[in-house]
Amino acid sequence: MTREERRKPLGFAMIGCGRISQVHLSVLAGEPRAKLVAVVDKDRQAAKSAGEAWGAPHFEDVREMLRQAAPDAVVICAPPNTHRALTEAALFAGAHVLCEKPLALSVEEAEEVLLAAEKADRVLMMCSKFRYVEDVIKAKGVIDSGILGQIVLLENQFCSRVDMKNRWNSKRAVAGGGVLIDNGSHSADIVRYLLGPVTGALAIPGRQWQPLEVEDTCTMFLRCARNAMASVDLSWSIQKEHPYYIHVYGTEGTLEVGWTGSRYRQSERLHWVPFGNGYDKLQATGSQLRNFIGTITGEAQPLITAEDALESVRVVESAYRSTQEGRWETVEQAAPPAPAIRTAGSIPVR
Repeated sequence: MTREERRKPLGFAMIGCGRISQVHLSVLAGEPRAKLVAVVDKDRQAAKSAGEAWGAPHFEDVREMLRQAAPDAVVICAPPNTHRALTEAALFAGAHVLCEKPLALSVEEAEEVLLAAEKADRVLMMCSKFRYVEDVIKAKGVIDSGILGQIVLLENQFCSRVDMKNRWNSKRAVAGGGVLIDNGSHSADIVRYLLGPVTGALAIPGRQWQPLEVEDTCTMFLRCARNAMASVDLSWSIQKEHPYYIHVYGTEGTLEVGWTGSRYRQSERLHWVPFGNGYDKLQATGSQLRNFIGTITGEAQPLITAEDALESVRVVESAYRSTQEGRWETVEQAAPPAPAIRTAGSIPVR
C-alpha cells in the first residue's frame, strides 16, 4: 500500500445494528482514517434507523451491500451463529474483517474462517476490547518485567445481574451457549494475553437461577504453559461488588486491574503502586479500531491475531467439553487444516 493510499480513509461497513454496534459506530465517526459507507441489518427498521443516525446508506442484505458499497473493511456485530458466513462473505468480496467475539461457534468453524482470510489475503481480527484497555496493557508489562516473581494464580470475574430471557445471548442455537461462551471468550483471551498459552480447561456450571436454556453462572479453571493457574467466575445472575476484575498473584507480589484504577504491590513493600485510570470502553474500542486500520495499511502489528482468536475459541470449546465429561480437558495447540475452497452460502443477519 502506497503512502497516498494509507492517507485515504478506509470505507467501513457495519454488519448488524444492535446494541454493541452503537459503540463501534461512535468510534468510527471519530476516526479520520475511517469512513462509514454502509450499515446492514435484516431488520429493515434497525438498518434504516442506523443509516439515518450515522449518515450512511442502509441495506437489509449483506451480499447486496458488498456489491454496491464495496467496503474496504467491515465490522461484524451480528449474533455468533452468523459470524462464519458473514466473515467469509466479506473476505471473499475483498474486505478486511473485524468480528465481534466469539470468532465462531466451534474450532472447526474458526479454522475455516482463518483459511478463508489466508486465501483472500485479508486482515481478520476478533474484537477483544480488554487487550486494548490501557490498564491491562500496563499490567502485562508489570507481569513480564518479573517484579511479581513467578506467577502462581490469576483470578478474573465478570459477574453482573442481567435479565437475559429476551436476549439472543441466551439462545443456544444463536450464541452457542451461555455465559461461558459470552463473557468467557473475553476471559480466555485475557488469560492467554497475560499468562501465555492455555493447556487445560475445566468448567463447572453453577446454580441455575434464570429460566434459560443455557448456563447463567459458571466457574472456569485454566492451566497455562507457564505452570500458572487461572480461576474465572462468570455470571449473569449474581453481582460481585468488587472494584477489581483481574487479580494476579506472584511469588513476589500482587497486581490488581480494576474498573476505576489499577495497582500492584511487591511482597516486601508496604504500599501499593497505582497505575492506570480504569476501564474505558470507548478508549479500548477506539484503540482496537486504530490497530485494525494500522494492520491493514501495514503501519502496525495486530495486538490480537487471527490465531489468537482461534485459540480463544479452542479454550472455550475445551471448557464446554469438560462440563460434559466432568474432568479436565486438554486444550490442543493444533495447526489449521489444509486449505479448502468454499463458498459463503446463506448469510443471515440480525
